Amino acid sequence: QVQLAESGGGSVQAGGSLRLSCAAAGYFARRYCMGWFRQAPGKERERVASISVGYSTTYYDDSVKGRFTISQDNAKNMLYLRMNSLKPEDTAVYYCAADNDHSFCSSEPAQYKYWGQGTQVTVSS
Repeated sequence: QVQLAESGGGSVQAGGSLRLSCAAAGYFARRYCMGWFRQAPGKERERVASISVGYSTTYYDDSVKGRFTISQDNAKNMLYLRMNSLKPEDTAVYYCAADNDHSFCSSEPAQYKYWGQGTQVTVSS
């Protein structure tokens, strides 16, 4: 069983920055995936970024490449998402997710079995 808890959301103006954190607890396989997803009102949940733990391979949605950075601290069991140059269209609830069964990180939410409760990010113009 895996437990995930996000923090760090908030309200910022366009061009600002935020760092989201995800505290992870429980059993993890030697190689697994963790990711950040977001869901805006009326839209489907979409992957923002993910990282293949064990291979340290990262994946980003085209809309955030060059602005967002996913990272992890294995010693602290933490996952981070650094978000720079934020835009109003980045406004959404952001979720931390874990897939303990695969080392290749899919963009499909259905592959991720474990989810945090979400944290709101609001970017004003």
